[in-house]
Amino acid sequence: MRLPEDPDAPLQINIVPMIDVIFAILTFFIMSTLFLTRSQGLPVNLPGAVTAQNQPQSQTVVTIDRQGNLSLNQESMNLDTLAAQVQALALTGQQPLVIINADQQVSHGQVVTVMDRLRIIEGVRLAIATQRP
Repeated sequence: MRLPEDPDAPLQINIVPMIDVIFAILTFFIMSTLFLTRSQGLPVNLPGAVTAQNQPQSQTVVTIDRQGNLSLNQESMNLDTLAAQVQALALTGQQPLVIINADQQVSHGQVVTVMDRLRIIEGVRLAIATQRP
């Protein structure tokens, strides 16, 4: 004869499967964030530099592609228009960080010309994009 179960016995919830599911979801989100990249410029072959550092603040990206074409935040423009757009950013009161994203095949003179035009603008800080070898 089987005895009836005690109706006053506390119910138990087995939380081990729930913990396994939570850890699986957490692992998925951690792994997926590792593969997120932020591309702010046009695709160019950046030169390598061992002393490269990340710049964590808001950035304006000037790209000089292999043919020497200029673009500001992926919008194609010439040197005069580029300087005017950066000047407008500098007039907002914040010190914009302008990153020059130049292909390694671009002549040094062209990069220096762009840097020279941007350094005239007061309050603009410049950086050169590189990649770690």
